[in-house]
Amino acid sequence: MTSLGRRSTTVSEQVEHEADDAIDRGGYDFNAMQAKWRPVWEKLDPFKARDDGKSERRYALTMFSYPSGDLHMGHGEVFALHDVLSRFWFQQGYDVLNPIGWDSFGLPAENAAIKRNEHPATYTYANIETQAESIRRYALSFDWSRRLHTSDPEYYRWTQWLFLRFFEKGLAYRKASYVNWCPNDQTVLANEQVVQGRCERCGFEVTKRELTQWYFKTTDYAQRLLDDMDQLQWPEEILLQQRNWIGRSEGAFTAFEVDSQVEGREEPIKVFTTRPDTLFGATFLVVAPDSKLAADLVTPDQQEAFDEYLKAVKASTEIERLSTDREKTGVFLGSYATNPVTGERIPIWAADYVLSDYGTGAIMAVPGQDSRDWEFAEKFGLPIVRTVQPEEGFDGKAFTGDGPAINSSNAEISLDGLGVTEAKSAIIDWLEDKGLGERTINYRLRDWLLSRQRYWGAPIPIIHCPVDGEVPVPDDQLPVELPDLRGAALAPRGVSPLASARDWVEVSCPKCGGPAERDTDTMDTFVDSSWYFLRYISPDYTEGPFDRAAADRWMPTYQYVGGKEHAVLHLLYARFFVKALHDMGMLDATEPFTRLLNQGQVINEGKAMSKSLGNGVNLGDQLDAFGVDAVRLTMVFAGPPDDDIDWADMSPGGSLKFLQRAWRLSGSVESPVGVDFSTGDLALRKLTHKAVHDATELIESYRFNVMVARTMELVNATRKAIDSGPGAADPAVREAVEAVAVLLSLVAPYTAEDMWENLGHEPTVAKAGWPKVDPALLVEDSVIAIVQIAGKVKDRLEVSPDISDADLEQLALASEAVQKALDGRGTRKVIVRAPKLVNIVPA
Repeated sequence: MTSLGRRSTTVSEQVEHEADDAIDRGGYDFNAMQAKWRPVWEKLDPFKARDDGKSERRYALTMFSYPSGDLHMGHGEVFALHDVLSRFWFQQGYDVLNPIGWDSFGLPAENAAIKRNEHPATYTYANIETQAESIRRYALSFDWSRRLHTSDPEYYRWTQWLFLRFFEKGLAYRKASYVNWCPNDQTVLANEQVVQGRCERCGFEVTKRELTQWYFKTTDYAQRLLDDMDQLQWPEEILLQQRNWIGRSEGAFTAFEVDSQVEGREEPIKVFTTRPDTLFGATFLVVAPDSKLAADLVTPDQQEAFDEYLKAVKASTEIERLSTDREKTGVFLGSYATNPVTGERIPIWAADYVLSDYGTGAIMAVPGQDSRDWEFAEKFGLPIVRTVQPEEGFDGKAFTGDGPAINSSNAEISLDGLGVTEAKSAIIDWLEDKGLGERTINYRLRDWLLSRQRYWGAPIPIIHCPVDGEVPVPDDQLPVELPDLRGAALAPRGVSPLASARDWVEVSCPKCGGPAERDTDTMDTFVDSSWYFLRYISPDYTEGPFDRAAADRWMPTYQYVGGKEHAVLHLLYARFFVKALHDMGMLDATEPFTRLLNQGQVINEGKAMSKSLGNGVNLGDQLDAFGVDAVRLTMVFAGPPDDDIDWADMSPGGSLKFLQRAWRLSGSVESPVGVDFSTGDLALRKLTHKAVHDATELIESYRFNVMVARTMELVNATRKAIDSGPGAADPAVREAVEAVAVLLSLVAPYTAEDMWENLGHEPTVAKAGWPKVDPALLVEDSVIAIVQIAGKVKDRLEVSPDISDADLEQLALASEAVQKALDGRGTRKVIVRAPKLVNIVPA
């Protein structure tokens, strides 16, 4: 299939007549159309959700944007794709909820405020208005009555209210943990803000610092987050990423008794392993150097070496520590443990490839069956014992595959010769019988760290009292609004900017009335975006974060559209939120988003757009040059939605020419409104009904680009019917042009609306209704059968759709073109797939 959206294709093959492709200066004028129809639509407000129960509801949601500037090309793509679906459902008569809002808290606004010596709200709300104007210009089918911004106090009041409900249920708690710390900027950095061990902003070397911070207990929902994926119609790629992030693994906890020179350390080390069958090969233990366990186990004679090592570890990020390419480092702690199955005394080391907050912060090292442990053992001269027989011909180091157990027996149990499954079961039973271990399930998922030492976010509504501890702010005192800080007052200085606002921090305890202090952290912006779709349903509701009855009518969201970059965190956190709210009796739904569509990236010249590369493309400039409809059409027609779009290969000019051609059809129709279509030309009517029928299936399966191609084919066929067929007065021509207008309304709303008016209808085409398809007109009188010899096409035969295999084979062999190609040779085999294919294998 050729593509109008790509410069590399032959545009004339799609549009045909070159003369018709010339810009019609006296007719089609996209600027005039945009100026004409936008105020009409704003007055009619056709996309307001009714919520009256008269038709089936569908909640269409696109990931809301961050207001860092005007809309960019990525916005242009995701909004265009999303609008195809929402407009399609409007046309089909669904009651569609399609809201709009902004994820308006966040670090970029805070940095801008410091640089400009202003309040973050100034930057934020100015950008929101800029984007809102561009979105209206882009003619998207949003219900503007539901607009929200997460930085509005009336929104974050309910974010704080939800936090308190989580706190009451034990799902929100504080604990001490290590964070990335920039000594220069005196601030905490997220992992993604650390590049090669240095602060992304100032380039200073990052260290680790222990802080007490807030967490949500997402681990309580690990198994349900896995199980409920059965409810989701999401790309398998995204589901796989979530499964891997949650990381369910079955195995056992095993106890290693400690032989330590450190006083007071008597309890055993508990280690989780997915391969307890390899316990006989555990020749040393490794603990996280930044864990309490390591500090407890280090002996006095190893303290200095350990302190030096810990200092180096704190300068590394988790991503760097877990890199498989990273050279293994570590330090012996001076303590020993006893392997529970061999009885051997094994050393305990600290190494940075073990993390303190995963599992117990300790692992049993089995170098024979683990590549990281092998590298560590080789470097530090530690024993290596194979406990799984490698496959024949294996000449590598650690063998990580399955095989029969070897070297795995003691006086009471032997695993030798058993397969992995049998060996695991046998050793776990033995460990449980001896009180040395227990069968268990573990998860890689960790609790959600939501504290941020930032200003521009929702304050955590907790008051710290020296008498009563952590005291919730009473509901009737919400929202806890941000104090008025701006400019230099927001600059990092070792504590949260809120901590310096002493008039705001110092309060009376709501419980005892004594002196107390507010919590000075703000919430991760992922908290805001984990429930915004519920607020959209009832944005003016004042009795709670959302109207329960309304939420139960609309949830779960029918369709979510957005980028793959949110595959794990945002989607996982939103799923966690909905499950927690369900368990609190606040919501019927257990999942937020039923269907998910991810769009690809818009790149340029084969690379991501970047100012430094000089390959950026400005969406506004493209809209000025080619009009909204041509840009939207190009975005949709470029390929499957999840493919990347290289704008250097696109031709919005070609899209504009097609729209001119389609628009001119509406001025050529001579039959009146309301004419009986059944009297029209049968061949054109069949093409029209086939195009509408195909479009329905293609849209539901996200093949929007193919839907556009079918529309183009109908435009060409209609032009032929007008110019050389039954003529402009034929009712079939009106039926076809009206169908084109409705189909185009999904991708080119200005053009479609103008066509609809030219055809004599009142606005708006967006609510014209999806054209009815007559099944009788979908029955084919004939089809084209392809005849191949050795896989190469030699003839095309027009045959009945009901032709038998035998009759089709006879026709194919009688073909003059086939006989000529065979040139006297016989046939060894004839493969027939009636009514569309015959493949002949010559003798």
